[in-house]
Order: sequence, then C-alpha cells, then structure tokens
Amino acid sequence: MSLRRISWIAMSVCAALLICACVASAAEESNGATEHATELFKWINFGILAAVLLWVFAAKLPPVFRANAATIASAITKATAVKAEADKQLADAEARLARLDQEISAMRASAEKEAADDAARIKEMAKSDAEKVSLAAKAEIEAAERAARMELKAIAAKLAVDGAESLLAKQLTAQAQESLVSGFVASLEGRPN
Repeated sequence: MSLRRISWIAMSVCAALLICACVASAAEESNGATEHATELFKWINFGILAAVLLWVFAAKLPPVFRANAATIASAITKATAVKAEADKQLADAEARLARLDQEISAMRASAEKEAADDAARIKEMAKSDAEKVSLAAKAEIEAAERAARMELKAIAAKLAVDGAESLLAKQLTAQAQESLVSGFVASLEGRPN
C-alpha cells in the first residue's frame, strides 16, 4: 500500500471517530440547548461533505494532474527540440549571412575575370577573323589580278594577231605569197627526211 493511501485511511478513521465523539457528546448534552445540537450537526455535515470532497478529489484528480503533467512535459520536450532545431537553423543562416559578403566578393571577382577572359578571347577571335578576311581579300585580289593579266595578255595577243594579220594582208600580195611558198617547198626538197 502506498503512503498516500495509508494517510487517507488514517484521516477517514479520525474523521469517523470525531463524528462518533460528536454524536456521543451531543447525546449526553441532549438536555442542552438545541442550538448547540444544530451547530454540531452542521459541523458533522461539513466534515462528511469535506471528507467526500477530499476523497473524490484524491481519487479522481491525481490521474488528471498526472496526464496534464505528462502532456506539459511532452510539450516542453517537443518545444525544446523545436527550439534546438530553430537555433541550429538560425546559426546556419547567420553563418551563411556572414559568408555572404565573401561569396559576393568571390562571385564578383570571378565574373570580372571571366569578363576579362571573354573580352581577350573575343579580341583574339576578331583579330584572327580580321587576318583571315585580309588573307582572303589578298588572295581574291591576286586571283583577280591574275585573271586581269591573262585577259590583258589575251587581248594583247589578239590585237597583235589582228595587227599582224592586217599588216600581212597589206604587205603580202599574191606574188609575194607565191614566192614564199616556192621558197619553202624548195627548202624542203633539199632536206633528207
């Protein structure tokens, strides 16, 4: 048996004895004033009511209080866990915030370096493209120059042939042609084949 249960039994026995003593005292003093008896019954009534109330509260309320205490303890444990998690998240956020300036500086430096590298690469590509265009233009100019020279030579040759033809046509008469042909034939006859 628990100490609490023993104390309740002892208090109940004391209360019952007190009630019995009061009833016996009242019976002995029955000749006394009725007011005293009425007051005694009021006190007995109060004692019974107090004992019943104490017994009801002692029997029913401790489990309720224990359940409330368990609920509160559980809520405190959960709140402690949630607070620890929130503190951890806060520390992480503060650490990231502290590193934010460094990260921004690093990103800015990286972006500037990449921009400078891109600018240098673009300049190099533009220079390379300009050289390629220049070489292609030179090759095209040389090809056009060769074509023009060949065309000029062809025109000059045609003009020379036309000029020679017209000169021959003027200087070469039928008699001169016959003498040239007979001289050529004579030169062929004297040669051995």
